[in-house]
Amino acid sequence: QVQLVESGGGLVQAGGSLRLSCAASARIFRSYTMGWFRQAPGKEREFVAAISWTGGSTYYADAVKGRFTISRDSAKNTVYLQMNSLRHEDTVVYYCAATVRAGMRSTPYEYDYWGQGTQVTVSS
Repeated sequence: QVQLVESGGGLVQAGGSLRLSCAASARIFRSYTMGWFRQAPGKEREFVAAISWTGGSTYYADAVKGRFTISRDSAKNTVYLQMNSLRHEDTVVYYCAATVRAGMRSTPYEYDYWGQGTQVTVSS
């Protein structure tokens, strides 16, 4: 069974940092591109970052470039999203996703599997 389980969300002050984790089943992690998305209530799901299955390529949304870093640990079957210099507008639910499609993918419909989401709240 395919599983993606996020963790690491919480409350942080503006300017602070959080690291999100997404634990994936081994079958996915070995060969899938992994991504992070986020979604505010009443809005469409928004791309944040993606990383190739080798970890050699990454891609970021302009809104987070220079502040967020995506990485993956093959030994732990886990992908991370390090979030620095957090802003109030980063307050949303963050989702981990996986796609079998090659290349950097930035739209939700291109992803095959999703986690349950983790809430990040940045206080002003």
